[in-house]
Amino acid sequence: MAQQHLIVIGGGITGVTSAYALARQGHRVTLIEKHRYAGMETSHANGGQLSASNAETWTHPSTLLKGIKWMLKADAPLLVNPKPSWHKLSWFAEFAASIPKYRDNTIATAKLAIAAREHLFGWAQAEGIDFDLKQQGILHIYRDKAGFDHAGEVSKLLAEGGLPRRAVTPDEMRAIEPTLAGDYYGGYFTESDSTGDIHKFTHGLSLACERLGVKLLTGQTVARVQSDGASATVTLSSGEVVSGHAVVVCAGVHSRALGAQLGDRLNVYPVKGYSITVMLNDEASQAAAPQVSLLDDETKLVTSRLGVDRFRVAGTAEFNGMNLDIRADRIRPLVNWVNQCFPGVSTRRVEPWAGLRPMMPDMLPRVGPGRRPNVFYNTGHGHLGWTLSAITAHQLTGHVAQWQAQQRHTRPVIPAPAV
Repeated sequence: MAQQHLIVIGGGITGVTSAYALARQGHRVTLIEKHRYAGMETSHANGGQLSASNAETWTHPSTLLKGIKWMLKADAPLLVNPKPSWHKLSWFAEFAASIPKYRDNTIATAKLAIAAREHLFGWAQAEGIDFDLKQQGILHIYRDKAGFDHAGEVSKLLAEGGLPRRAVTPDEMRAIEPTLAGDYYGGYFTESDSTGDIHKFTHGLSLACERLGVKLLTGQTVARVQSDGASATVTLSSGEVVSGHAVVVCAGVHSRALGAQLGDRLNVYPVKGYSITVMLNDEASQAAAPQVSLLDDETKLVTSRLGVDRFRVAGTAEFNGMNLDIRADRIRPLVNWVNQCFPGVSTRRVEPWAGLRPMMPDMLPRVGPGRRPNVFYNTGHGHLGWTLSAITAHQLTGHVAQWQAQQRHTRPVIPAPAV
């Protein structure tokens, strides 16, 4: 069959990995991104973890209880704007309906996260991408028995998904990460997890896409997307029209609106997260900052050490619609956490950031075809966008291959001319 032209919408981590995987399969790919460079929005300054150990879905009964308790607390790890909207109400209704699937979805997510590693690390090595990769594991920390015991139950689910992690005592925690201050009940350590700079990775892979022949249309906003099942067109705000055989929607929190134009319902909700990048400008701060990545379950914060002179702290969840305001009362707890846990680190220079996680109610990404056979989705990865991106991109290529095979079988046979 002749080479197919696929249009990928969105130049974040899922769009770039999708374009790369499709190009490696021999497809002609056009990647459309509204920013000037790839990875400038939600894939810009996240927590930096490649964390199969964070595969537990949020669809646990305790999440709803915490959300209600924290609703009016401005610095709470989980904050829900009480102002109702149909989108928010429908999302939470489906979230509650997914609670019985908590166990199965957590195991499934762990399996995906483990499978993603081979692809992501292989791509980075093949393309020579430097993204401050640190393969020193992730340490989950707990201040009380209740949190530690819950983590023990989660560990059983992760083990069913193929991920080993071990319980560690406070003394073992200090041996793993000597710079961590404070009193802890215990922890769990996942040696196979890692961290890095998602923006560096996404940008590097976008350059690799270009080397493979992917056409990058940056600084272009999508005004409309259409498909008749046999061809697809994307109209840009500039008036330019891009035509192809198929379209792949990888637009993060914007996927819901694009999906609606294509006749598909994607109940993606934008869940805002915040991060700070602490600039380690002096030797004392560099020595006092951790090398091992941490996840503090009580405060819902994660960390990553990015090279010598950067320390990333990220987390919290805010249900407040398409709002990217960086609120001081949401950043302050992150700075305070660094001051408490790593008092030797100077927080004089801190760069705040906010991004919108594209979250599905069941916490699983939407990967595969839409109602029309030439429409595909790879979106809704929530808090594990980078962790899962390589495997969902690989899955996408399988769906596209199935579509191609169906085209071969349904193509009309043109009779030979009479002689």
